[in-house]
Amino acid sequence: MKFSIEICVDNVQSAIDAQNAGADRIELCNDLPEGGTTPGAGTICSARNNLTIALHVIIRPRGGDFLYTDLEYDIMRRDIDICGEYGIDGIVLGILNPDGSIDIERTAKLIELAHPMPVTFHRAYDMCRDPLQGLEDVIATGATRLLTSGQKNTVSEGTGLIKRLVKLAGERIIIMPGGGINTSNIASIAKASRAKEFHLTGRKEIGSEMIFMRKGISMGGSSDIPEFSRKVVDPDKIKSIISILNLI
Repeated sequence: MKFSIEICVDNVQSAIDAQNAGADRIELCNDLPEGGTTPGAGTICSARNNLTIALHVIIRPRGGDFLYTDLEYDIMRRDIDICGEYGIDGIVLGILNPDGSIDIERTAKLIELAHPMPVTFHRAYDMCRDPLQGLEDVIATGATRLLTSGQKNTVSEGTGLIKRLVKLAGERIIIMPGGGINTSNIASIAKASRAKEFHLTGRKEIGSEMIFMRKGISMGGSSDIPEFSRKVVDPDKIKSIISILNLI
């Protein structure tokens, strides 16, 4: 069975490293601690210029929930236009209604605007009220792919639902598990879910190269976010996951 690996990154160097490690596709984001928001135009342009594999960009104007105002919706439309101008291969988005259902109408309009770029409906789905109706609603929007952790914090916990979604979806939409996938669980997830595409970060933490480090100050106002370390793609992890999948 041929598997595809999508690597989620928040910087261009990680995208390049993931490509060199054998990734099939990049999802480009900003602010991964918030679950990913739309990166700046400079980042999108640089990634496009430095990658030969498929590049998808998340269209999410802010963190938090997936209920967007008219102003935020207009921002999403403009960001899709920018992606089209830069020759991006696909976009990633998701919108919910206040009652927890999929916002079919507004999502479908964005998908129509994005054409011919394919659209992945992201993990906003994992916050929807009814996962089975949600699947049908996402299909109704015209999305090509559904990214999900099976409405759990990690794919390992949500594999049961993911397996069911893969079966129900058939050839109508691609079900792509994502959330907590690593070298220790990719084989069991692939075998149990029967999915053919997987979404992961495959990251490692690296320290700052700063010599002087001011202590006791947090630029984001939160001590939970380190000032002098960050996470980047670990090519060895990606290569290991690809090797494991090749044995299945």
